[in-house]
Amino acid sequence: MSSTPESKVKAAIHRFLKWQNAYAVNYIGGQYANNGTPDILACINGVFVGIEAKAGRGQLTALQYKALEKIDKAGGLALVVNENELDYLATAINSLQQHGTRMSNYTRFKPAGLDEKEPTDE
Repeated sequence: MSSTPESKVKAAIHRFLKWQNAYAVNYIGGQYANNGTPDILACINGVFVGIEAKAGRGQLTALQYKALEKIDKAGGLALVVNENELDYLATAINSLQQHGTRMSNYTRFKPAGLDEKEPTDE
């Protein structure tokens, strides 16, 4: 099995979530999957968490951004995590566990040129 930069980020995320006693699974898309669903779906302290893993300067697609936006608006925690955001993952999860505060960061990764009226796969 090859170890891509993104797979290393996913592994680090899963190690941290396991350490936090979170329920977490990798979402694997397919023919009947919802496009844009985050790579990792988790539940922490009763809160739904969607995490999109990226490597380097990997950018969100419009569908990924919209999916994270829906999670955030529904009361979940929506995160984008790359090698530079692993510390933020810890901060966001600790804030959720200790204070019940959701610190979604997906808006910092909004794709350039994303128009609010852009069609989605709904």
